[in-house]
Formats: sequence, structure tokens, C-alpha cells
Amino acid sequence: MFFKPSLYRHPDYWQGVRDLASVATGIAAWGLMTGVAMVKSGMSTFEAVAMTLLVFAGSAQLAAIPLIASGAPLWVILATAFCVNLRFVVFSAHLRPYVMHLPLRERLVTGYLTADLSYVFFARRYPHAPNADTPPSELVAQQAYLMGNCGINWMAWMGASLVGIALANVIPTHWGLGFAGILALLGVMLSLVTSPLRVVAVGISGAAAVVAWALPLKLNIVVAIAVAVVCCLLIEPSTRKPPHG
Repeated sequence: MFFKPSLYRHPDYWQGVRDLASVATGIAAWGLMTGVAMVKSGMSTFEAVAMTLLVFAGSAQLAAIPLIASGAPLWVILATAFCVNLRFVVFSAHLRPYVMHLPLRERLVTGYLTADLSYVFFARRYPHAPNADTPPSELVAQQAYLMGNCGINWMAWMGASLVGIALANVIPTHWGLGFAGILALLGVMLSLVTSPLRVVAVGISGAAAVVAWALPLKLNIVVAIAVAVVCCLLIEPSTRKPPHG
């Protein structure tokens, strides 16, 4: 999908570019802060660049960086990154019917490039998954849109993150990049809170993270995610409407 020149000429490609461009500044601020944080934590330039290119997951990187710097056990680092990125399992399950007609290589590239806001914009524009009756032109439009929005997301993040890595030692800490990153994360979170159950999940996870703040190695993050998931699994059955008839 991301190697088909014909998609660049599709109107939906440029619509995807415009949609992501509207939030690219926040993504770039988050990427810049993450790049600076990696170097400030003691990573070499090579390690920071490799993590940026291979991991491409800002929240997981920010969660793992202090653990790596403090010498935390590998299992703690991996468990934290896994929990932080659990949302991508949900994203992948939802996007599966949209991309299953593509070759494996293109599905893998799509999975790597799809991030929070690119998923949000795509799901908002195409809320109904394709089926056997979906015309090929609609499938092409979806591919073009996803390529445009993922491309801008990737460039904004990678460009700013690499600049942050390159300039980490000359960017003053008092610039408040951490606060910019928090604002970017809040923007992502609020864009995903689209149902009462998700509002409950945000409240429960936030409260649990505060209560468990004293835990070492940032384990309060893991606790917050686990508590929110368990509570929502218990609450969700009661929110389903019974079938009519």
C-alpha cells in the first residue's frame, strides 16, 4: 500500500494528509521531547536513533526510558511497554477487515506506521468495515487515505524526534518540553474518549496511577492499566443493550 505511486494522486490521500496536518504540531512536540529525553537519560546517539526508528511508540518509549536509566530488570521494562501499547491490539483488531485483502508485507508496514491519531482519523472517516459487497474503488480510497495520514504522522514524529536527539545537549531543560509532551499525550487521550465506558476507564486508570504512585520502577503505570482493564471488563456487560424482540 505504501509503495503504490498511484495512491498519491487519489483525492483521499490528500484528505488524509490534511487531516493529520491539523495535529502534526502536537505530534512533533511529543516527538521532540521524546528525542531529548532519550539522550538526557544516558542513551548514546546510536541507541536513541535505533529506538526511535525501530520502536516508533512514544508512550512506550517514555515509559521505558526511566526504567532503562535506572537499571530496571528487563522483564519490568518489557511488561511496562507491553501494557502501555495494549491499545494497539484493539486498533489492529478493528483495522483487520480493512487491510486483510493486502499482501502480508503491506499489512506489516501498515501495522508499523499506524499510530494513535492516524487510527482515530481513519476510523472516524471510515466507520464501517468493508465486506464482500464493497466496491474496489472504496478499498482504494481507504488505502489512499491511510497512506496519507500515516505518512504525515510518521514524518512529523520522526523528524522532530531526530532533531531532539541531535540537539538534546543544547536544548535547555527549562524550555518545558516535558509539559509539551504531556499536552500532546492529553490530546491523543481525549480524542479516544468517545464513550461513557472510556470515560470510566480514564478516571479509574488515573486514580489508580495516583494511588500507586509510590511503587518503584514506575510500576504504577502497569497497575493503572491493569485495574482499568479489569474494571471495564466487569462493567461492560451491564452496558450492553438487550436485543429487541
